[in-house]
Amino acid sequence: VQLQASGGGLVQAGGSLRLSCAASTSIFSIYNMGWYRQAPGKQRESVATITYGGNTNYADSVKGRFTISRDNAKNTVYLQMNSLKPEDTAVYYCNAFRQMLKIENYWGQGTQVTVSS
Repeated sequence: VQLQASGGGLVQAGGSLRLSCAASTSIFSIYNMGWYRQAPGKQRESVATITYGGNTNYADSVKGRFTISRDNAKNTVYLQMNSLKPEDTAVYYCNAFRQMLKIENYWGQGTQVTVSS
């Protein structure tokens, strides 16, 4: 599975961005998907996840500001980011995961989000 993330950029504090991640699989609908981020000098952290059934989970730091969604017909997962803060600055990565007979864990190439104060 290949994941292609896009939509990052430079935005002022309080602004919005929407990230997209397109997956190269016809069985996208059975994967759990997530967005993670890594700021300079910090470990990668989970931002938001969405299961194949549509259940979502968010980091406390983004609750109420970010929304993860998926369009199975387009094999794409989105991250709508509103009310952005400078501390949201990071490289954002999308992830596809499932565990059946084996664990499958795939990462996209990352997209830079920079929020200026």
